[in-house]
Amino acid sequence: MKQLSSQKTQELMMLHKQGNIEAAAEMARKLIKEYPKELLLHNILGVCQEAQGDLEGAVSSYQNAISINPNIPELQFNLGAMLYAMNSNKDAISHYKKAIELNPSFTEAFFNLGITYQSQYDYDSAINSYEQAIKSQPGFYEAIGNIGTIKQLQGKLEEAISFFKKSLTIFEDARGNYNIAGAYRNLGNLSLSIKHYRRAVEIGSGEAEFYSDLGDALWHEGNIKEANRFLRMAVEVNSSHPRSNYQLGVFLYDNKAFTEAIQYFESAQIGDWEERILYCLYKLEKYDQFKQKLDSLVKQKNSSPFLATLSAHYAQNFKIKDPYNFCPSPLNFVCHEQIPELLENNQHLIKELIEDINTSDIGQRKQSRLTAGIQSSGHLFRRPEKSFKKLSDALIKTINGYYLRYQNEDNEFIRSFPKDISFSSAWYVKMQSGGYLSSHIHEEGWISGAVYLSIPKDSGPDGQEGAIELSSDGDEYPRLHDEFEKKVILPNVGDVIFFPSSVFHRTIPFDSKEERICIAFDVKPELR
Repeated sequence: MKQLSSQKTQELMMLHKQGNIEAAAEMARKLIKEYPKELLLHNILGVCQEAQGDLEGAVSSYQNAISINPNIPELQFNLGAMLYAMNSNKDAISHYKKAIELNPSFTEAFFNLGITYQSQYDYDSAINSYEQAIKSQPGFYEAIGNIGTIKQLQGKLEEAISFFKKSLTIFEDARGNYNIAGAYRNLGNLSLSIKHYRRAVEIGSGEAEFYSDLGDALWHEGNIKEANRFLRMAVEVNSSHPRSNYQLGVFLYDNKAFTEAIQYFESAQIGDWEERILYCLYKLEKYDQFKQKLDSLVKQKNSSPFLATLSAHYAQNFKIKDPYNFCPSPLNFVCHEQIPELLENNQHLIKELIEDINTSDIGQRKQSRLTAGIQSSGHLFRRPEKSFKKLSDALIKTINGYYLRYQNEDNEFIRSFPKDISFSSAWYVKMQSGGYLSSHIHEEGWISGAVYLSIPKDSGPDGQEGAIELSSDGDEYPRLHDEFEKKVILPNVGDVIFFPSSVFHRTIPFDSKEERICIAFDVKPELR
C-alpha cells in the first residue's frame, strides 16, 4: 500500500498550526484522494472543517477516520463533540461513552458527557460524569462549578454555593464569581451577590450579562444611579444581547421612562417584550398605536396574563367588549380561605415562620411600591429553613384545591393552569404603621397569592385598614371614568388569598402600631 510521506504530513500539520485552515483543508482533501485509508488525513480534515463551521463535514470526516480505526478514543471524542454541537445528543453520548471505554481516565470525555446529560436535564447522570472527571483530575474547577450550577437549578442553593466556593478556591474566574452571585441572590443575600457580580465584571472579558445582572442587583438594593450605569454598560458592550436589552427596558419602564424603554424591548424580543411595549404605549396614552398592536397580539397569544390586564382595562376604559378570553371577570377567581396547617397546634407553624423571618440572614430589596415596610430578596421557598418548606407544601395542597374548584371554567387561565405546582417566586412583606403597597399586578406570574402571618387587630373606623383591595383598575393606568370593579378583603391570621396574576391589588394603608406580615408568591405553568 502506498505510504503518506513524512514531508507531506509535516507540511499539512504546519499549515494547520499556522492557522491557514482553508489551505490545510484543501491539502487534506487532495491527499485523501491519493491516500483514502490514511486516518490522520481524515482527522485533520475534520478539525479544519470544525474550525470553518462546517459541522456536517466534520462529522463525516471523523466517521471516515473511525471506520479506519474505531479504537482511538480521541476520534470518538471529536465525533461526540460535533454531534453535540448539532444537537444530536443521544449519538454524542454514545461516542463519549465509547471514548471513555477506550480510555477510562479520559477526563475531557467525562466532562463533555456531563455537559450533554445536563443539557438533557438528566442531572443525576451529569453529576456522576462530572464527579468522574474530578476523580481523574481533582483540580478540574469547571466540573466542580458545573455541579454547583446543577444544584442551583435543583433549588439546593447552599450546596450550590459550596461547590462554587470550592471551584473559586482552585481558580478564581469571572464565570465562577457570576455563578455564585446568582446563587447568593436566589438565597436572598443581596450584598454578597453584588460583591461577586462586581468581581465578575472586574476580571471578566466584557460579558454583557455580567454588567446587566450587576445593574439589576444594584437596582434591587436601591442604588438607582449605579444600576442605571451598569445596565447601560451591558448594552454598550453588546447591543444585540437580548436579556441585557430587556433588563434595561424593565428598569426604564419601572422608572417611568416609557418612550426610551420601548426601544430596548424592541431590541430584546424575549419574554413578554411585546406586552411591555403595549404597557408603555398605554401609559403614554398613545391609544391608536396601542389598539393596533393589541389587536395583533390578541390573535397571536392566548395565554398571557399581562396581555389580559391590558386588554381588559382598555375594554373597560372605552366601554367595549374585551376580545381576550384569558380570564374574563377575573375578580370571580379571587379565593379567600384558611390554611389548616397554619392554625394547628396553637399556630406553631406561624410562630416558626415569623421567627425565621426575623432571625434568618435574609436580605432585603428596595421596592418602590412599598411604603413603611420591607420586602425580602431572593426566593423564600428555596431557602434551607424548614418552616418555608412546610408552608410551601401546605400551599401546594391548597392551590390544587383551588384548581379543582374552577376546573370546569372555559378560559385559558384554567385550561393552562399549572398541573405540577412549583413556585416561580416567593417573598415576605413586613409593614409597620402607615404601611401600604400601591396597586400593581404580577407581570411574570399566572396565579398569585399571599399568606397572612400577622394582621393588626385594629382595622380602623371603616374596618378596611390593612385589607387587600383587588380591582380591574390600578397602577396609575389612564382612566376615562371610575366605573371599575373592586373587591376588598380583610384577611385573618392563617388565611391565604389567591387571585389571577392579571388582577390589580394593593394594601390599604393602616395606622395600627402592630406589624402586618405576609408571604407572597407566584406560580407559573411551563407553557409550550
